[in-house]
Parts: sequence; C-alpha cells; structure tokens
Amino acid sequence: MKKLIFIPLLLLFIFCEKKEATHRFLQGEAFGTTYNIQFYSENDIDFKKGLDSVIDAVNHSVSTYIPDSDISKVNKGDSTIVVDSIFREVFEISAEVNKKTNGYFDPTIGILRNAYGFGDVKPLKEIDSTTLDSLMKYVGFHKVKIKSDGTISKEYPQIYFDFNAVAKGFGIDCLGRYLESKGVTDYLIELGGEILAKGENIQKGQEWVVGIEAVDSELENRSFEATVKLKNVGMASSGNYRKFRIDSLTGKKYVHTLNPLTGSAEMSDVTSSTVIAPTCGVADAYATSFMALGLEKSKELLKSLPNVEAYLTYTDSLNQHRVFVTDGFKKLMPL
Repeated sequence: MKKLIFIPLLLLFIFCEKKEATHRFLQGEAFGTTYNIQFYSENDIDFKKGLDSVIDAVNHSVSTYIPDSDISKVNKGDSTIVVDSIFREVFEISAEVNKKTNGYFDPTIGILRNAYGFGDVKPLKEIDSTTLDSLMKYVGFHKVKIKSDGTISKEYPQIYFDFNAVAKGFGIDCLGRYLESKGVTDYLIELGGEILAKGENIQKGQEWVVGIEAVDSELENRSFEATVKLKNVGMASSGNYRKFRIDSLTGKKYVHTLNPLTGSAEMSDVTSSTVIAPTCGVADAYATSFMALGLEKSKELLKSLPNVEAYLTYTDSLNQHRVFVTDGFKKLMPL
C-alpha cells in the first residue's frame, strides 16, 4: 500500500501598505531670483540636487548673463554651436508667439534692450533716429533660424538673442518635468512670481490658490489684489509696478515698453499683465507681449487664443486704475 505524503502548503499573505505621500517644501535660487516649491511625494530622494541640475542646464543653454552659455556664444558670433533641446524649445515658443502677436514679441530685440540700458551691457549715451535705424537692421525674428544641423543662422552676425521674456517660464516648466519624472503629480512651483501648478493641494483637497500682485504693491510689503485657482497650468506676470512715468499735463500713468516693430521705447496703458496658459513658458511670453501691445490690441489678440487667459491692469483716460479680465480667467477666481 502506497503511503500518501501530505506536504502542507504554506500560504504567505503579504500585506503591502501604500506609503502616504509626504508634503515637501524646497527653497533656493535660480535665474537671478528665488524659488519656492511644494509638492507631494512618496519617494525619499534628493530632489534639490536634481532641480539644481535642471537649473544649470537651462542657464548653460539660454542665459545671456553667463559668458560661456550657448546663447552668449551665439550672440558673440559663434556659428558652430549646435543648440540643445532647451534652446530649440525656447526658440519654437518664441517663433509661435512672434507670429501670433504680429511681431510684438521678438527675442531678437536684444540689441535694443542693450542700447536702452535694459540688458547686460553698457547702454548707448544717445539714441537718435539715425542710430535707431541702424539698430533696427539687426531686429526681426524672421532673420534667424535653426538649421538642419542644429546650428543657428543669423542674417547679420550682430543679431542678439534675448530670451529673458520666455526662458524663465520655460525653466519652470523644466523643473516641473523633472518632478514628474520622479513620480510627482501634485506640485506648485513659484519662481520670481511665476507659477506652474499641477494636480492639487492634497492637504487641503482643492486646487492650488495663488495671488496676483497689486499694481501699487510695495517692494518690502507686497500686497495682492486678487486670487486665482490653478490646476495643470502655468501663470506668469509682467508689469512695471515701480517703473513708470506720469504725464505732467494729464497726470496719466504710462509704462515704457520697447516696440520691436519701431525700436522705440513707447508708452503703454497696460500697467501689468498676468497670463494663464497650458505652460509657464507660453504664459511668460504672452505676459510680456500684452505689455507691448497695449489694452485694445491685447483684447483683440486674446479672442484668437482659446487656451490663454489674462488679467490686465491699465489706466484709463481719466488716470483711473482699471482691470480687464477674460471670461476664462474670471472662472478661476474664487467668489
């Protein structure tokens, strides 16, 4: 008779408890200003080190304040530089916004910014009509392109790229991409007043809520005139809160903004521009554009931009502070 051997089967039950995402905060310096980041993550890694490497990469590509950056070398006339993906994306955003604004957004305005003293070199002592005409020869985004081999073609070697009106916002997008590559889905990045919000504030169970700085806000005691709820969008602001001119006859406040089409420092009635867009880079570019366009042209352009919302402050003919808000922006403002 055969013996039946019973081998007891040991069933192992492994209970895996899901780790709770930790609410984390990071602060630091980047792009000539400071950043504050809050996010939720289950991973215990050195996020700061990774974020710093992203900042270094953006600076190395498109910072005009770093002498050996790619953009600085291109500006100095080096035609052998093969631009990286950062430069290429910033260039593509610029090309799109340049087209949509009919040239009012133009990163080749760098030579004018430098001449007027807004750039990183000494300004010209005097800019008369003859000087301005000669400078305008080197302005125009249609005069530059990225060739198939990745190098930059400039119609004139003197053309000077200045991506400062879009690079910071794009840099914030790059920081967000890094967080997402590490499994982070809920975060808020604030850098120099510009915002990228993804997911939600899990702790409060709601969208991220941020403020819009008031036009009369003081540097040492900043105040906000409105708040807005953000989710999966970027927000950027441009303004001359503390840089303006008062007309001695009318008392009206104007801000000086360079017009890429004429080269002159023209007066705009828009005193601040806060823009919400799918990415912070795009929001950054349009925020600058609306300052140059002025109120009426900005309102007209916004009708053709379904994914761009704006909160514009301006002064009317009676020198009264006014606000124009798109319908889409209003929907994001808490009651």
